[in-house]
Amino acid sequence: MSDALMTERQRNLRDEARTFAREEVPRQLLLDMDAEKVRYPREYVQKLATRRLLGLRFPQEFGGRGLDWSHEVLVLEEIGVLGASLACLYSLPSIVGEAIHVFCSREQKEKYLKPFLTGRMTVAEALTEPRGGSDFFGATAVAKREGDFYILNGQKRFIVGAEGADLFMVYARTDPDAPSHRSISALLVERGEGVEVQHVYGLLGTRGGGTGRVHFRDVRVPAENLIGREHGAYDVFNQMMIPERMTSAAGALGLARAALEIAARYADRRKAFGQKIREFEGVSFKIAESLTRLDAARALVHETARIIDRSGNSGHVRRMVSESKKFATDTTWAVVNDALQIMGGIGYTNVYPIERLLRDARLMTIWTGTNEIMNLVIQHEYFREILSAASPGRDVEADSPNAETEGEKVYE
Repeated sequence: MSDALMTERQRNLRDEARTFAREEVPRQLLLDMDAEKVRYPREYVQKLATRRLLGLRFPQEFGGRGLDWSHEVLVLEEIGVLGASLACLYSLPSIVGEAIHVFCSREQKEKYLKPFLTGRMTVAEALTEPRGGSDFFGATAVAKREGDFYILNGQKRFIVGAEGADLFMVYARTDPDAPSHRSISALLVERGEGVEVQHVYGLLGTRGGGTGRVHFRDVRVPAENLIGREHGAYDVFNQMMIPERMTSAAGALGLARAALEIAARYADRRKAFGQKIREFEGVSFKIAESLTRLDAARALVHETARIIDRSGNSGHVRRMVSESKKFATDTTWAVVNDALQIMGGIGYTNVYPIERLLRDARLMTIWTGTNEIMNLVIQHEYFREILSAASPGRDVEADSPNAETEGEKVYE
């Protein structure tokens, strides 16, 4: 968002997040995470909590600031310049917090939401399973009700933050006989007996965030830790996809911006054939195209944030959120690739962080629902919108000389 369109409160919050990213996150932490010397940066999360930058949208009484999406996306972009791992760890309290804030009791909010917004607890979302990623409702983890407890068995993988999480939000099958989308429940599972992080993955990028495989073996989960209603995770999932995908979209903007700024400064310094390379159209046009794409993606993300703030959750909101996630992450991948091309061979080395940003950016088009899944949601919601009622605008289909010729418009 342009400074000219921000309120004073938004500018101050943006600057606060920018200062945090510049001054509170050591360069060595980024290097150590990428070198896999750090498995989970707990101190980073605690610093965010101390600065009251976590869960901005949640009430102040639970540790948030009572703000909205139009504010949160500003902070997400600033945190995004740090790379995908730190941006994702920043986002987890917003993602898991959404489920607790919308579906849980005040007692649950006091017990869980407040501790992880204030840095006394860390969280992760256990959604993906070894047998499927995008096929979420095919989950095979099982939680069987026994009195006042659920007995949880199963495993989840690719869980960002698993290595350091004190609390997991877990989706598990609680009714084996119901259709898949009506058979799953969401549970809050504390780390303890029967919860084992068995494997932390070696990743192409997005390293150091403790991404692992989690096993649940006969874990006793209090029934009061159910999120929403039993077998009601379909509703929880649909709500959760808003913060899942909006945090991905907004964080991607920061990563793309960082890569573009590096490439632009390099192009103004680097000389070849007797002139700065920014004076060659092959370079300057890549800068122009990247900047245009990035500005367009940012505009879409901020428009979507305002729509969510005013409309809550609906088919139209799901479409806009999916468009934002798809377009922002596709744009980021394109911008970082162009930045690498501008810099040439030196960009392919670790003299500059472009190669790390490129590795991080690749995952963004896959996680929180692949961009192919985003296309599926976008077209589905658009067809539902356009076919559900007459268009409020002009009937353009009639603006043709033979529009009403008998026998020409044949559809079967």
